[in-house]
Amino acid sequence: MSYLLGVVLFALAILISVSLHEAGHLLTAKAFGMKVTKYFVGFGPTIWSFKRGETEYGLKGIPLGGFCKIVGMTPQDDDVEPGDESRVMWRYPVWKRTIVMAAGSITHFALALVTIWILAVSAGLPNPDFPTTDAQARQEPAVIQLSQCVVPENAARACTSADAASPAAQAQLKNGDRITAVNGTTVNSYGDLLTTLRALKPGDTAQIAYVRDGQPGTTSTVLAQTQRPPLDNPNGTVAPVAALGVGLVPSTPTRVTYGPVGAFGATADFTGQLAVGTVQALQRLPQKVPALWTALTGGERDIDTPISVVGASRLGGEAVENNAWLVFFMLFVSLNFFIGVFNLLPLLPVDGGHIAVAWFERARSWIYSKIGRADPGRVDYLKLMPFTYAVILIGGAFTLLTIAADVVNPITLFSR
Repeated sequence: MSYLLGVVLFALAILISVSLHEAGHLLTAKAFGMKVTKYFVGFGPTIWSFKRGETEYGLKGIPLGGFCKIVGMTPQDDDVEPGDESRVMWRYPVWKRTIVMAAGSITHFALALVTIWILAVSAGLPNPDFPTTDAQARQEPAVIQLSQCVVPENAARACTSADAASPAAQAQLKNGDRITAVNGTTVNSYGDLLTTLRALKPGDTAQIAYVRDGQPGTTSTVLAQTQRPPLDNPNGTVAPVAALGVGLVPSTPTRVTYGPVGAFGATADFTGQLAVGTVQALQRLPQKVPALWTALTGGERDIDTPISVVGASRLGGEAVENNAWLVFFMLFVSLNFFIGVFNLLPLLPVDGGHIAVAWFERARSWIYSKIGRADPGRVDYLKLMPFTYAVILIGGAFTLLTIAADVVNPITLFSR
């Protein structure tokens, strides 16, 4: 039941975000005096509506987005009533049109920023000093987290009955123990522990010195076998190595909370990282198509592949089911930021395409005036329709592929 509740809550959060996106267009267009005739949440048949002034507001039957109808977005629009010619959108200065078209993405960014700030002062944001690379992790003290088995391949997964039992568990080591020596070799860091273990062989007996709650202790165990690449070459050829069956407990906390003022700086820093990650994710989209197809046809789902609204809602359900509300809200932040950036891409029919056309017209008029030629006027959107349809076709196919993969072979963050 909690899983279903999470799915519904996340889907509702997305719907509210998209509705606010359209509200951004609505409010800025009205503020500049443009005529807005419709604002609806959803698509399809109208369930309920009312009219206030010149705008009809309402709710439609398919809750998969929303729309805002601004009269005369292009010179080719033919729904301009007599007397409204001066209020059509395309006649307004380019800076005003830019604000109106960018208002949707700005709304998504605002939702993300406010949520990040709230998390910064409540649950906390990821600690920038937390070790994120192997090199950083190896500098940490060898404080261990116990595993119940030794996974034979270099992958993170749950233990199975076929996996070897953890030698550390058999030796009665516990979570939080700090290993100080192995077979008499001093261990000052997690890197030292890995190096010392690699010098041994599977089946060797390891004499382990450790500190628990400030008290020293010793134990011994027989090392198991696993497959790992060389320590100095993570992409190298894997080979059999000795394994203790432990992981690292970093000495730094994973999250940091901030005061109301300090949270503004932390929000800015986290947003910068999010922006870089979003741009990199967009750049990787084309190369992820084969991975999505592999997942759809029965292969393993790459956790780095894109997810649809369906996949995001399923992850939201998992987060609520496991009481991981921070994950829920981080998903909300990431999705809003991604939608905001995506809508600013200079491609029709998204908002960024309209902004790009507006500034192209402005630049072209300026150049023509400088060379003494007549203003060529507005861009004919009808001539751009083939490119627009191509974007819609490619985007639609990618969306369907992503949704299908999320239904058939979804990404999961928790064991269910």
